[in-house]
Amino acid sequence: MFPQDQYQLLDFGDGRRLERFGEITLDRPCPAAAEMRQANPGAWQNADARFDGRDEQQGQWTYRRELPERWTIAHGRLRFELKRTEFGHLGLFAEQADNWDWIIEQCRLSASPGVQQRPRVLNLFAYTGGSTLAAAIGATEVTHVDAAKNVVAWARRNAELSGLADAPIRWIAEDAAKFVKRELKRGNRYDAVILDPPSYGHGPRGEVWRLSKHLPRLLAACGELTAGRLQFMLLTCHTPPYEPETLRDMMLEAIGGQRAVVARQLTIHSSTGRELPSGVVVRWSRSSVD
Repeated sequence: MFPQDQYQLLDFGDGRRLERFGEITLDRPCPAAAEMRQANPGAWQNADARFDGRDEQQGQWTYRRELPERWTIAHGRLRFELKRTEFGHLGLFAEQADNWDWIIEQCRLSASPGVQQRPRVLNLFAYTGGSTLAAAIGATEVTHVDAAKNVVAWARRNAELSGLADAPIRWIAEDAAKFVKRELKRGNRYDAVILDPPSYGHGPRGEVWRLSKHLPRLLAACGELTAGRLQFMLLTCHTPPYEPETLRDMMLEAIGGQRAVVARQLTIHSSTGRELPSGVVVRWSRSSVD
């Protein structure tokens, strides 16, 4: 979890969520809260900015006061540059904080004394690099893959802010599925894979990604990339129809029927103690089997 002075979910409901990032409070859409009621309607009047989407591609911010274009918040050693985008995003998904802690621990276990080489971690759909930086803190060699060059550049700035500019991270702007396919042909292999795929997206050369169509075959390819050496795998998903059990079965098939797969809902706890559903997480770790 984030320290409360860095991030806090203040309220949610009626299709929106109210969050504080550092000293800035934002009111943004939240489809997961469409069927819920706001617990503290009066608090929303204090939002510094509100985002309203005009369509599925972009929207508009309105402001109560002048705000910096960019600012930073921290989760332990990890530091993140935030900025308001035309899509309503900020460059960070707070529900991932628990996963970053888990990644750090798994990487440290994989890089324990007696291991001659740094474990190799592949982070696909890596966005602004939270999981990449967590793996780097855990003393691993990381390959960071995202289709958008500007987002990869953003992740590199986060690495600099986190004191990890010189960490063994390979930064790749490429379509995730194409990159995995090439790595298999090259004979490159990994000890762990992290995936946070979108429901729908495009690669840098117009490649189309549809989770419903492409996720099973990508997971199977990741199983090949890690065959005989897998230390851990982490999958997060924010596509509503996919329940934990479905994604757990996909991972089990991809990694050869290992049984110790944990699948559950991702949630964020609000300041009033309520839980906001925020997708699904599926994890497998060799350390939980041995």
